[in-house]
Amino acid sequence: MAFAGDLRRVRAIVWKDLTTERRSKAGFNAVAFLGILILLLFGFALGPDAEALRNAAAGALWLAILFAGVLAFNRSYQLELDGGALEPLLLYPAPRWTIFAGKFVANLLFVLMVEAIVVPVAIVLFQVKAGTGWLPALGVMLLGSVGFVALGTFYASMASRSRAREVLLPLLLFPMLIPVLLASSEASASLLAGNPMRDAGAWVRLLVAFDVIFVVASFLAFDHVIEV
Repeated sequence: MAFAGDLRRVRAIVWKDLTTERRSKAGFNAVAFLGILILLLFGFALGPDAEALRNAAAGALWLAILFAGVLAFNRSYQLELDGGALEPLLLYPAPRWTIFAGKFVANLLFVLMVEAIVVPVAIVLFQVKAGTGWLPALGVMLLGSVGFVALGTFYASMASRSRAREVLLPLLLFPMLIPVLLASSEASASLLAGNPMRDAGAWVRLLVAFDVIFVVASFLAFDHVIEV
């Protein structure tokens, strides 16, 4: 019964965050626009060489998701802080991991919706040929998004009480994301190229290991950092 109540609290937090975003739409529009803008800048920088565009597609896409996602994470606790609702939320007699779980699921759905817009733009802009490697590449994107969102949500909670959280969050988050971004971009590039060196599996296994470590560590440490 207690666990069922915890799950209801997680669903309530997810529903509240997604409903707030659906009503405002400003945050989603800004994040999606930033992701597309980053892809356009990469496309202009690489020039008209089709081969260079295809080779850089995976890295450019993940960098666009990275910089766009930071905007979403900065907003993750902003409404509670602005409305003075964070302290009552922490004082509610329930495990605090439910707060992190709700924020994590809401941010993951938000990032996946942004990716649903950014990925087709990357396919067209970088002239990527949609072959048999696209289905596994989408699975890699999901795995990379899980690790990315887990760390982003965790460090957003750590930086939420700072007045300089817009600057502090990237400084804390970006170094920790290097393993996830490296494994995700390398696995995606290998799959889109037909896995010529048979090395996509090793990168995927590394990505799964990082996801498990980061998700578990974030859940365990959240109760401590949210008090800071």
